[in-house]
This record gives sequence, structure tokens and C-alpha cells, in this order.
Amino acid sequence: MNFVYISPHFPAVMQNFCIALRENGVTVLGIGDAPYETLSDSLRGALQEYYRVNDMENYDQMLRAVAYFTFKYGKIDYLESNNEYWLEQDARLRTDFNITTGLKSADMAVYKCKSRMKEIYAKAGIPAARWQLATTAEAASAFVQEVGYPIIVKPNSGVGACGTWKLNNNADLSAFFAKPLDTEYIMEEFVPGEVTTFDGVCGSQGEVLLAASHVSPGSIMEMVNEGNDCFYYVSKSVPADVAAAGRSVLAALGAKKRCFHLEFFRLSQAKEGMGRKGDLVALEINMRPAGGFTPDMIDYAYSTSLYQIYADMVAFGELRHSYTGPHAYCAYFGRRDHRQYLHSHDEIMTLYGTHMHMVGRMPDALSVAMGNQVYIACFDTKRALFGAADYVLRTALHPASDSVSSHAPVPSAAQGKPAKPRERRKSAQ
Repeated sequence: MNFVYISPHFPAVMQNFCIALRENGVTVLGIGDAPYETLSDSLRGALQEYYRVNDMENYDQMLRAVAYFTFKYGKIDYLESNNEYWLEQDARLRTDFNITTGLKSADMAVYKCKSRMKEIYAKAGIPAARWQLATTAEAASAFVQEVGYPIIVKPNSGVGACGTWKLNNNADLSAFFAKPLDTEYIMEEFVPGEVTTFDGVCGSQGEVLLAASHVSPGSIMEMVNEGNDCFYYVSKSVPADVAAAGRSVLAALGAKKRCFHLEFFRLSQAKEGMGRKGDLVALEINMRPAGGFTPDMIDYAYSTSLYQIYADMVAFGELRHSYTGPHAYCAYFGRRDHRQYLHSHDEIMTLYGTHMHMVGRMPDALSVAMGNQVYIACFDTKRALFGAADYVLRTALHPASDSVSSHAPVPSAAQGKPAKPRERRKSAQ
């Protein structure tokens, strides 16, 4: 089996997919823009061959690379980057080389356009915020008259929370339309709540092979646009309503043979037309792994291997490994270099060092969303998790962390007691 992996070196977690695929006997062929000698030893060992291009944005170069592999190794069975950024290019390459195991160009609209995602959520029976495309200031004003402030404006086709803005009044609305719109934007009514997800891997019949869920207590938009600390956690188990909603969306999509990352709001208060406090509301569909180091966090939280499960699905069409280890909450704390914190790195490691699974620096290309200094740690209780979040993210200018819920307790001596690590701590790079 020939698997072309696009950008196997970046982000760093991608090499883990390549390693697991190679261990299952798959011929892994990499295409990237990094010099071969800069790839890790593990990745070089996993790749049968690596084709370097000067510019991965140049489709002609990517086309030539896949053509070379096709000539040398025969028909390509899979082509994948597992990366939102390359989703459309992946689909175009599959279309041009008739690779039938993934999305084609004709499938892209529903996966890239937030307006089209609303159709899938409606088909799955999941309520969503009212919306319309941001065409003119006059049309936007009429929309505000209908739904009220605040409203959220974001690119209709985009990645993550980049370019997403919260408009609170007429002055904000006027300022938004005062600048030429360089892309198509969608406007949505504001949804009060925290983001929760349904993440995992689905098989050849659409069956869920691995399911996980993570929660972002703070605003992802503010983490990205205002430089707030990044804090979220993988839940100890998948809530029943999240699992039911996620499976309904996958069925509505007809999703097969892919990682998935489905986003929902959990309402913090009742919202007319959406539901009661605690209900789920649609946010976005992403047919790729959750970003950053979340796949590793899922592994730590559930004593599993998302990478191996994906590789088993690709190579065998079924699971070949079982996982029965303990479950925990796994938290991500991303501190910003421009902020002054109350507790030093050494103090954090003294108190929470044996909870840590990953400590290090986030690559600059991902730091805007994820923070600069990364701590990933597991906890047996939510109380201990939030206590650690308050300790790690508390700034020197505030008596309590401004990145964590106000109810988060300061860790007691018992909460700070070292726990037995689930595996050896490793660097984030």
C-alpha cells in the first residue's frame, strides 16, 4: 500500500502518523519543503522516500512530486496531510490522480464553508446560530436588528479562529465595513457557552473507532486575537450528548476513513431558538485531527494511540490493538512570552512536575493560537485540573488567573502532590 503524506514534518505530531503507518507495513512517501537532513531520525526511518519541493503552495511542484511517486511506486492508495491548511490541495491532488480513499475537489464546499456546514448540522438535527453572509453594511444592520448585539464575524472559508471578530455595537460594525473585505465573511448571532468537541477516527463504514472530547472553558477567539493564555482540556470521558450529536453529524456527512474534529457550543444560558442551558449548539465541522498537540493529549488521557488506530484503519480496515489503561483529564496550558506570571517555570515543575507529559516551546508558526511555553499534564479530578490551571496561568498583576474560570481553586498541598506519571515526559518540540 502506497501512502503519500503531505508535510510529514510539520506540525510535529504528523510524523507520528507516518511512524505508525510504516510499522503496519505501509509504504510511506513524504512530500515537504524542509531539507531532508532536518527531518527527525524517527521520521526519516518511517519514510520510504522523501520528495522536497521549494514551495508547497505551488501546485505544479506538488503535482510533479505525486507524479514521480506514481511512476516509481505505482498507484497511490492514500494521499493525506491531516492538516486543515492543505485540505483543498489534498483534494485536488486526489482528484487529479484518481485516489479514491479521501475527499475530492467536488466535496470541499461543505468542509470549508461555514455556511455549508450549517446544512449538515441541520440534517443531523443540531441547532445552530442564525447567520447570513456579510455583504453590505445595510444588510448587516438589518441582521443586527433581527438577532441583536453582539454578533460574530469570521471568514466563511477559514482555519481556526483567525480573522474572527466580535462586534458589540454600531461603531464596531461601521469599523468592520470601513475596510475593503478581502474575502467572504459570515455573520452569526452570538452563542453564550464554552466549546466542546467530538474528536477521533472513523472507519471504512463510517463506524467510530476512537472517540474523545475536549473542552475550552475560555473564548478561543480571544485566545487567538487578544493574545490570552491558551487553556483547554481533554475530558476524562465523552459526554453522552456529545457522542450522540457527533455520531449524527458523521452520519449526515457520510464520513469514512478519516480523523474528525467536530465543534459544538454548550450553552451557558438559555438561548431562544437554540435551547436550554447545557444544550449543544452547532459550531464547525473539521475532517482532520484536532490541532496542536491534542492527538497526544487524547493518548495521554485515554491510555490509547490515535496514531496507531488511524494506521490500523488505513492498513487493515479494522482495529488491531486494544487499549484498557486508566483515563484522566489532560490539560493544555499555553503561556505567552509577553505576559508576566506569578509562578516561575521551576515552581511549576516542582509542584506539578510528575503530572507533566510534555513541556517545551511551541513553534512560532503555531504560537499565536497556542501560546509560547507549553505544559501538558494529566489529573485525576477536574478540581485538581482547574487548580493547576490557576497556578500555571496566574499573572503577577492579578490575584487570580484571568485565563481561567473564576471558580478555579488554588491548589492545596494535597492537590499538588506528585502523581505517578503515565509515561516519560517529553519536549513539545
